[in-house]
Amino acid sequence: MSTTERPSFTPAADIYEMSDAYEIVIDMPGVDDKKVDIELDRNLLKVTGHPVEEPTAEGYREYRLGVYQRSFTLGTGIDRDKVSAKMEDGVLRLRLPKGQELQPRKIAITRG
Repeated sequence: MSTTERPSFTPAADIYEMSDAYEIVIDMPGVDDKKVDIELDRNLLKVTGHPVEEPTAEGYREYRLGVYQRSFTLGTGIDRDKVSAKMEDGVLRLRLPKGQELQPRKIAITRG
């Protein structure tokens, strides 16, 4: 936990499950890829985003400036070496591939 002069926000996140991975989508308006820190320590995934301060016309801004902070506890079965992230237009997408033990598989039926 850090102390800052700015307010801290917990951004909304959507979590999707696919057959081979989970995807976490986090909205962080005003944040670009150079201002996002993502840490994975054992089973704790921490995301911190710092909005870029831009001058606004007449002091109007669509969002309050502050630090975005969000943490997720990961279960076993995530392939931690293959976790990836993509940031575009203030939306962070984290891809958490499932390990082989969580991948669906077909069971063959044999006769006799």
